[in-house]
Amino acid sequence: MTGDIGAAADIATGTIVGRAFEPGAGEAHRAHTGHDPDDALCLNCGTRLLGEHCHACGQSAHVHRSLGGIGHEIAHGVFHFEGKIWRTLPLLVLHPGALTRRYVNGERARFVSPLALFLFTVFLMFATIGAVGGEMTKDFIRDDRTGKTSDYAHEAARARLALNKVEAQQEVAKREPAKYSGEQLATLDRQASALRTTVRALRVAADMQNGDANGTLFDLGDFRTGWKRLDHGIAKANGNPGLMFYKLQTSAYKYSWGLIPLSVPFMALLFLWRRQHHLYDHAIFVTYSLAFMMLLTIALIIAGVIGVAEGWIVMAAICVPPIHMFAQLRGAYKLRKWSAAWRTVALLTFAFTVLLAFIVLLLLHGLTD
Repeated sequence: MTGDIGAAADIATGTIVGRAFEPGAGEAHRAHTGHDPDDALCLNCGTRLLGEHCHACGQSAHVHRSLGGIGHEIAHGVFHFEGKIWRTLPLLVLHPGALTRRYVNGERARFVSPLALFLFTVFLMFATIGAVGGEMTKDFIRDDRTGKTSDYAHEAARARLALNKVEAQQEVAKREPAKYSGEQLATLDRQASALRTTVRALRVAADMQNGDANGTLFDLGDFRTGWKRLDHGIAKANGNPGLMFYKLQTSAYKYSWGLIPLSVPFMALLFLWRRQHHLYDHAIFVTYSLAFMMLLTIALIIAGVIGVAEGWIVMAAICVPPIHMFAQLRGAYKLRKWSAAWRTVALLTFAFTVLLAFIVLLLLHGLTD
């Protein structure tokens, strides 16, 4: 319940933060200044109002001065943002190139801006991760004062026993299908999928706690760099890999915006000889593309939770990104198929490079913080 409330809070926060970066073009309010509209003055700069917004400073003629007004502003931001999202998402998924080109060419009022959408999807993705696996992540952390950790191996064994019971019921259902309804069979499938995920996660946690023949995720042994601060961080990560994992997740949440400036120079390289395309155009492309990839990650996480076969999830993770990149490149820059195809291959390579660089920077930050 706590995780669900936290996830809902993250989503609401993401909507409001995204709204803060979203231009309000095309969203008119009626003036409520308490005076004749013909004599109304801007309460910010004193300029005579000629419409719903001051033409001098841009402030809305509609202002609140009550506690209820705070709720109104929140609701206004959320629902107007939502209205634009339902015009933006179908294009982002099905026609990303058209969305990018139309936004770059100046069609802004109808769509959520790339930065606002990116911020919203970042909040939504980490809220989803928190709702699905947040409690497990918290259990990875050792109390540095007591040195105690949960017995993950024992918990994994218990989860395995529960899984065996569910699988036994599934076998009975296969032999005597008449005794089970479709809803009961679906429930058994969901329970089995959830328990398999739990068993895998607990085994990873047990390996991180106790170490195995191959070492833990952050076990670097006696590796030394000569940089005292980094060596101290490595020693701490070896002693408590769960805390390091949690810090990396938090840092990824805080610094995900860094993917945009890291990616734009690589996009510029793909169009180095096409002077009609500017860095701004590439930034819009990258930001919308990253927003889509985060939405895809959310969809894949949810698919895993509801019991979609792992093979389909892996196939989607491998096939959807290049298809989307190809469609966005071709539509945004009006490229021919071959031109878009080789750029897609290069862009995939660049994307992997950027992601690797981002992870390395996060590791350095986490180890030296």
